[in-house]
Amino acid sequence: MSPLTITSDGTQPLTLPQPGDELVIDPAIRADIDKFQTMLDGYLAGDIDEDVFRVFRLTNGIYGQRQGGENHMVRVRIPYGAVSADQLDTLGRVVEQYSRGWGHITTRQNIQFHYAQLRQIPEILEQLGAVGMTSREACGDTVRNVQGCHLAGACPFEVIDISAWAEATNEYLLRNPIGQRLARKFKINFSGCETDCGQAMFNDAGVIAVTRTREDGRVEAGFRVFIAGGLGASPHPALALEDFTAREDLLPTVEAILRVFEQTGNRDNKLRARMKWVVDELGFEETQRRILNQRRLLPASATWPGGIPQIVLERGDEPAGRDATVEATPVGQGVSVAIGGSSPYARWDRANVVRGLAKPTVSAYAWCALGDVTGEQFRGLASIIREFGVEVRVSNRQNFIIRGLTEDQLPTLYERLVALDMAQPGAELSRDVVSCPGADTCGLAVTQSRGLAEAIGEALEEEGLAEVGGVRINISGCMNSCGQHHVADIGFFGIERRAHGQSAPGYQMLLGGYVGQQQIHFGDKALRLPAKSAPHAAAAVLRRFVAERVAGEAFRTWMDRVGGAREIAKGLKEFDVFPAPEDNPDFYIDYAETGPYVAEVGQSECAT
Repeated sequence: MSPLTITSDGTQPLTLPQPGDELVIDPAIRADIDKFQTMLDGYLAGDIDEDVFRVFRLTNGIYGQRQGGENHMVRVRIPYGAVSADQLDTLGRVVEQYSRGWGHITTRQNIQFHYAQLRQIPEILEQLGAVGMTSREACGDTVRNVQGCHLAGACPFEVIDISAWAEATNEYLLRNPIGQRLARKFKINFSGCETDCGQAMFNDAGVIAVTRTREDGRVEAGFRVFIAGGLGASPHPALALEDFTAREDLLPTVEAILRVFEQTGNRDNKLRARMKWVVDELGFEETQRRILNQRRLLPASATWPGGIPQIVLERGDEPAGRDATVEATPVGQGVSVAIGGSSPYARWDRANVVRGLAKPTVSAYAWCALGDVTGEQFRGLASIIREFGVEVRVSNRQNFIIRGLTEDQLPTLYERLVALDMAQPGAELSRDVVSCPGADTCGLAVTQSRGLAEAIGEALEEEGLAEVGGVRINISGCMNSCGQHHVADIGFFGIERRAHGQSAPGYQMLLGGYVGQQQIHFGDKALRLPAKSAPHAAAAVLRRFVAERVAGEAFRTWMDRVGGAREIAKGLKEFDVFPAPEDNPDFYIDYAETGPYVAEVGQSECAT
């Protein structure tokens, strides 16, 4: 058979490799795969130390699991969420052949899958590389997957279509020597407007498209760059580096931030090694001075990235624009979605379709329960791309969004999604619970966060609260916030509780988290709860919100009006009760477990 020519771009339709085909893979991806095989052989032969191999595999997106041994997670970079039909087909085949039949969308637009066997990793990387995908720098102390708003280029509110900018940043920094052995991970996010669906406000470098009016009256589109944001045990809001960054200065600005972090990040204490700790140590003014000075001197660098990136010049960055004749669908956190219509299709259309583009096209969410995607669903989405001539992106709320649709395609698309079990009207509704993998596979988690997410979803369905709009629920299995509990209206993170002399799974509830409009509020602590009572407590909060909010009132505004998280917690005290083990042993067994709860924490290979 003839060889296949594969690019690393991942956006063009490709032909999937068939048995007997010679794979011609992008040379950079091929070099990564070959080195992984060499390092793996050395490790298995005992010639490479465990610590050295661990750092190497993490840099290549291969993460250890709680189960240990040969079991590993493979995390695939999906820059700004853009994924092609052939890539989806490949993911479907890989999760069935090498994993447990399904993959998981992360809150950073990666796709990962578990229980991959270590000796099979090179085979997996070959399959991924054949369609331009890589796991390189999806984990480890590197520049992680570059995120971007999933509606970029399809949002009626955007100032700039940030797609090509995110792609240019990803291409420039992936394998860049500056970012290979950082003090800690470094995260970059892009948003096309101040709604900040890309969540720039809690990242090491967050970019939001804005405008300024020049002295001659012209309006110029550019960016506002934020630095040193972060979640985890000590959340920090991102800070504006300067009021306005011109388009030609954006990539040099990002590189300057990265260079300052590489030079000043704490290499002696990983717990204080992120960009937020650099600002705490040096102060914002000094950090700002160093970054701007680095940018000023970058033209002297052999690899100065100044000017408009070529990929932006080729693809363009004009905003989608707004159709004055069509009401634009509101987007972002706090949007109150009211589901109307008597038919399932009408309810889906109301909840999951985004309209208002000048193009004009529409977009539609394909809902993924708990962020999980089966092999069949991967292939089904690939078929949708080909049948409808559309594109698909991954969202940071663990769904897919199908873009470039026409109105007359929506009924048929709905039928396709129903067949795939992806037509639930869940996007931006309370049933769309976000969760990290938790103790199912992560060695750091102390609770089964996925089990709680499912239980909350069931409780809301039973009480008729699953379709409340404008409320986000996020869960993490520990304080590290992989599930982004800090920025949810209702957030939970796993903790160990003690009751009647025994350990039991528990959660800390937080209320009022919010990110958008170039601001961020981290959730305030409400109360600690037994894991088995947390779904009922979440439902109680949602019931009260529905009963007391005024028209259009956001959750955070309502919470502040009624006295804050602590005041709301007073009405939840009945849920913070552990029965005696002999009366209800279920409280001492975590979700999806059969034996008594034990808080087991392994070696840190932080999954965020």
